[in-house]
Amino acid sequence: MHGPPGRSSRPGGPYAFPMKPREVPVPVHHDDSWGPLPPRPAVSLLIRFVLTVLLLPLWWALIVVIFLCFIAFGIVAEILTVIPGFEKGFLGLIDKFGDSVKVWPAWCVTLPELRHEGDAAFYRARVDKRIASWTAKELAAQKAKKAPPPGPHDIPVREYRGVGACYVVEAARARDWELSHDRPSDPLRMVRLRRLPATA
Repeated sequence: MHGPPGRSSRPGGPYAFPMKPREVPVPVHHDDSWGPLPPRPAVSLLIRFVLTVLLLPLWWALIVVIFLCFIAFGIVAEILTVIPGFEKGFLGLIDKFGDSVKVWPAWCVTLPELRHEGDAAFYRARVDKRIASWTAKELAAQKAKKAPPPGPHDIPVREYRGVGACYVVEAARARDWELSHDRPSDPLRMVRLRRLPATA
């Protein structure tokens, strides 16, 4: 049997459109840089560890000295605040110093890192502990009806190199965290997170 004249006999009538195949979601982080980093040579790690033992205390002392110099200069320069823009520029300089100088430089290797290089379980525990600590502080602030801790909530590569930045994102999402939108992450250096808004 055929349909009435002028009507399509195809299922769905004259206005039926061809069905499109369902799209398979593409993982957000499929780049190799988000995966685990290859283990470093044992000799290189040992050299870094020795340099860490020798130089890291000096590095910390230098940071303290520079910080004290900033404080001393800030006290003396109080009279210069009458100059337009001086105070804003000085505070901006301190912020840049804090962002660029790391307490744990990228070149240092601690004893646990020397012993557990390439150990995925060790790095998973590190990431989980860091995110769990932040989550506990956030929940405590919500319970007390106080402002949440300001952050930043950044995890350096030294904390997750054995499992990759992708694991950081997965572990964070399981606890209602997400990648920061205004501060982009670099999986080979740093993963920056933000807390998702609490739902009623």
